[in-house]
Amino acid sequence: MTQITRRKVPRGTPIYGDNPPLSPEEIARRQAEDEAFARRCREIFWRVYPDLVKEHYDWFIHIEPDSGDYFIDADENVSFQKAREQHPTSDLMAMRLNETGTCGRI
Repeated sequence: MTQITRRKVPRGTPIYGDNPPLSPEEIARRQAEDEAFARRCREIFWRVYPDLVKEHYDWFIHIEPDSGDYFIDADENVSFQKAREQHPTSDLMAMRLNETGTCGRI
C-alpha cells in the first residue's frame, strides 16, 4: 500500500513551487498573440455566420483559424470532438451561432 504524505501549504502560496512572475514584455506578447488569434477566428465566424445561422441558430461552432476549418453541432462536446479529430494539437475557439457569438452569460 502506498503511503500518502500530506503537505501543508499556507493560503495564497503556489501549490507546486514558485513560478517567477512574468515580465511586462512577456505579458504584452501573450496578450498580442491572444488578440491576433481571436481576430482571425472572428473573421472566419462572421464570414460563415450568415449562411449557418438560418438553419443552425444557437448551435456551437469550433474554429481552427490556421486552416480556416470550422465544426458545428447542437452539442458543444460533439462539436469539440469533431474539431479534435481533424486538428488534435491546434488551438480552437468555441463560439455560438447567435447574434453575439457568445457561449453563455457574460
